[in-house]
Amino acid sequence: MKKLHLSLIALIIAIAGFAQNTVKRPKLVVGIVVDQMRWDYLYRYADRYGTGGFNRMLKEGYTCENTFISHLPSFTAVGHTTVFTGSVPAIHGITGNDWVDQLTGKSVYCTDDSTVQGVGSNSKAGKMSPRNNLATTITDELRLATNFRSKVVGVSLKDRASILPAGHNPTAAFWFDDDSRQFISSTWYMKELPNWVTQFNGRKEPETLTSKPWNTLYPINTYTQSTADDVKWEGKFKGEKTTSFPHDLKDIFKQDPDVIRSSPYGNTLTLNFAKAAVDGYQLGTGASTDFLTINCASTDYVGHMYGPNSIEVEDVYLRLDKDLDTFFKYLDQKVGKGNYLVFLTADHGAAHAIRFMQEHQMPADFFQNGKVIRALNDLLKAQFGEDKLVRSGANYQVHFNYDIIENRKLDYTAIKKAAMAFLQKQDGVQFVADVENIGNAAIPEPIKTMIINGHNPKRSGALQIVLDPAWFSGSPGGTGTTHGTWNPHDTHIPLVWFGWGIKPGKLTREVHMTDIAPTLAALLHIQRPNGCIGSVIPEVGQ
Repeated sequence: MKKLHLSLIALIIAIAGFAQNTVKRPKLVVGIVVDQMRWDYLYRYADRYGTGGFNRMLKEGYTCENTFISHLPSFTAVGHTTVFTGSVPAIHGITGNDWVDQLTGKSVYCTDDSTVQGVGSNSKAGKMSPRNNLATTITDELRLATNFRSKVVGVSLKDRASILPAGHNPTAAFWFDDDSRQFISSTWYMKELPNWVTQFNGRKEPETLTSKPWNTLYPINTYTQSTADDVKWEGKFKGEKTTSFPHDLKDIFKQDPDVIRSSPYGNTLTLNFAKAAVDGYQLGTGASTDFLTINCASTDYVGHMYGPNSIEVEDVYLRLDKDLDTFFKYLDQKVGKGNYLVFLTADHGAAHAIRFMQEHQMPADFFQNGKVIRALNDLLKAQFGEDKLVRSGANYQVHFNYDIIENRKLDYTAIKKAAMAFLQKQDGVQFVADVENIGNAAIPEPIKTMIINGHNPKRSGALQIVLDPAWFSGSPGGTGTTHGTWNPHDTHIPLVWFGWGIKPGKLTREVHMTDIAPTLAALLHIQRPNGCIGSVIPEVGQ
């Protein structure tokens, strides 16, 4: 009897010890990537943000103040993939939103997949999957670590910004289809839309959100961080005569449904859908940690159209702040305050509008990529006797036509040398790198490493063009802005951690986009993604 009693005590102690050693994880991880969010937007409008959105994250969370992208080009698909793989384009293979297949010469969109069909739409917008990503994501690794018990869901207006973060084997990924005006998916993930998605689409929120003109949230004369409302470097919606508020979205939406993307209401729609996903899949309520990836894309569309110094950009961030406040309060109630972990970052930043810079006597101009490539082909034809030796100048790279070069037995080294000499003379070109021989290039760091990190031999051009600061590809007289360069305005991004296991604080040393995934892996006690080259940020969570 005494032996039985001692055995029971030993069993109880063993069970207690096992319970104490159980890995602690949050109920839900939420990865928010705000498209085209420059780091300085955290502070530029801070005095106008409320207490529950960005400022709540900064007050209660941990911010890495000097987080940088370490690859070229700084484009959307590349950024999202790098955040969630902890890798770089040289390894994960997503070298742009589009790229040129160096073996076939064909242009490839990052998530195109002809082997799948749309679910919820018959348009081409549904023929998408993560097939082109060569590496696992942190979301993949969470699924693997829990024997696929964890639920993973990706949400965005953009296909690539939902698909690439969610990984190869998520529970679901959803994106917005302009043709059907609803959220859709593909057969990579499911055979039919869940009932909750059908019900959400049935509410026709896009029509409701665009039923009233877009006017400023606050009196327009209080937008002191922005330039005048009607300036020559801002774009216009179809049918508009000026760039000024208010923007009559209702009539525009009838002819052009994607107008919701270029308004603050695209973010509202996305976060409303994200809440529906949490409820529909009961994320954060099971025994295993779930993961929700969210991309707020309207900041990108508005930024491209108007530029960083516009009232429209200021207004879209003030409204996003309120939407985040509402979303965090929803998570507090649904999952429980302190039970969910959030990180917020960006896929890239943005340059000031060229004509804005020129207006203020700062050096900036447009690099006319198409014109330069045509002139380069004319030069190479004159020297080597063959036309179209350059297929494309996409992604600030020179993509040669290897079929012609090989079939005609041309001197490839001489062609590259001639191309580099020509490009180096062009206005706005600072460096031209022969990536194959970049070790010998007189290009300063970190630019040289960024070129190497961004170069995948099967998906990247042989030559990388680096422009003068504040130059970007475009046509003279162009409006709005873009991104894609190495400069801090494009590559200095926010990174704020908030919620479960996070103590308030601030880190000023430099970290990189590739460090996000391994830091998450350390917090969750799971394996890093298989192409990860980043480092853990040890200060996060301590």
